[in-house]
Amino acid sequence: MAEITDSLAKSVQDYYGTVLSSSEDLQTSACCAVEAPPDRVHDALKLVHPEVLDRFYGCGSPIPPALGGATVVDLGCGSGRDAYVIAQLVGAEGRVIGIDMTPEQLAVARAHTGWHAERFGFANVEFRDGRIEDLAAVGIADASVDVVVSNCVLNLATDKAPVFEEIFRVLKPGGELYFSDVFADRRIPPHLSADPVLRGECLGGALYVEDFRRMLARFGGHDARVMSSRPLSIDNPALEAQVGAIAFFSTTIRAFKLDLEDLEEDYGQVATYLGSIAEAPDRFELDARHVLETGQAVPVSGNTAAMLSRTRYAPHVRVEGDTSSHYGPLGRATVPAPEAPAASSCC
Repeated sequence: MAEITDSLAKSVQDYYGTVLSSSEDLQTSACCAVEAPPDRVHDALKLVHPEVLDRFYGCGSPIPPALGGATVVDLGCGSGRDAYVIAQLVGAEGRVIGIDMTPEQLAVARAHTGWHAERFGFANVEFRDGRIEDLAAVGIADASVDVVVSNCVLNLATDKAPVFEEIFRVLKPGGELYFSDVFADRRIPPHLSADPVLRGECLGGALYVEDFRRMLARFGGHDARVMSSRPLSIDNPALEAQVGAIAFFSTTIRAFKLDLEDLEEDYGQVATYLGSIAEAPDRFELDARHVLETGQAVPVSGNTAAMLSRTRYAPHVRVEGDTSSHYGPLGRATVPAPEAPAASSCC
């Protein structure tokens, strides 16, 4: 098993270190971001070195708001594009640590640290050589990180469980995992998972969505929220024929290190967004189903209330009520309604 794991890791390392020289070399669109980034990210990208941008392989824009002063770890940082964007958003008081195992990618990221520091007016980024399955080996301590991000990298990990275990180890209580990745509608067969091209193109290692949900819950990530999701078009006839009927999705997800329930329970709580996040004055999007308009009080589940009141978002949201009274699942019935009794034929 260890030999297979090491072989797959070496295959990924070679693919991103030597096979790909720029995003133009990708054979599918799976590792390409097609959605326009938020304005704050779009503006920050203008101050990122062209070589860093050219060696970017990601499928989304997993950069949450309200990052000022935060300590952020970027898993599989590659050439450092997202790390340098986040560095601007956390500011001089924040810190960004990029982790990657590909020497060629890290060389690009490190070559431009001084260039970026000069443009930002501060230096707050470092890049460490290591595996995302073992963050202790690169010096990330328990409960030391505010946010963990990752952009189309977790699918490349040969063993996903240690990755999620490490993420929740290093996050502070109330800390956030915010990532974009490729998911599948079923488990990938071993012969496809081991294919070096499918693996490198972010398809072979895609997690089955239900296995992901179970794994995340195992390590403390109950009630992960989907920010966005879109079907992936492979656009390569040979690879499309290989994967057959498997459907792939590019999905952005957030989860918090909180003691949450596995269902959205109703405690009669109400949340009001105060409009105080600079990049979100009109509305705060907790996830695709929960968008809080500034000043509007909305009923929320106990889990949602916790996400808003026990994380770095707490100063920006007023949550009223507690969990002393329970009213069942929010918006869902757990017991089917009784059927009407059959008409009696007796007189």
